[in-house]
Amino acid sequence: MDSLVDILGKKDFGEPPEMASIKKYVRDKFRAAVGVQVRERDIVIIVPSPALANTLRLCGPDLKRQCGIEKRLTFRIT
Repeated sequence: MDSLVDILGKKDFGEPPEMASIKKYVRDKFRAAVGVQVRERDIVIIVPSPALANTLRLCGPDLKRQCGIEKRLTFRIT
C-alpha cells in the first residue's frame, strides 16, 4: 500500500494548459486578471466586473479558437 507522501509525490500540481492560455488571453487583450476553474464539462472564468464578463462573452468564439478550447465557457462575476 502506498503512503500519502508517495501518492502526492507523483501528482502533477501544475495548472492545466487551458487555464494558462485563458489567463494569458485576458491579460494581453484586456489587462485584467481573471480566475479560471476547469471542470469536466465546462470552464468557469471568474471575472471582477460585469462589463468584463459581457465583453468576454462576446469574444467567446475568438477566445475558444485562439486558446484551443472545446468546452463550454461559463462566466462568474465576483
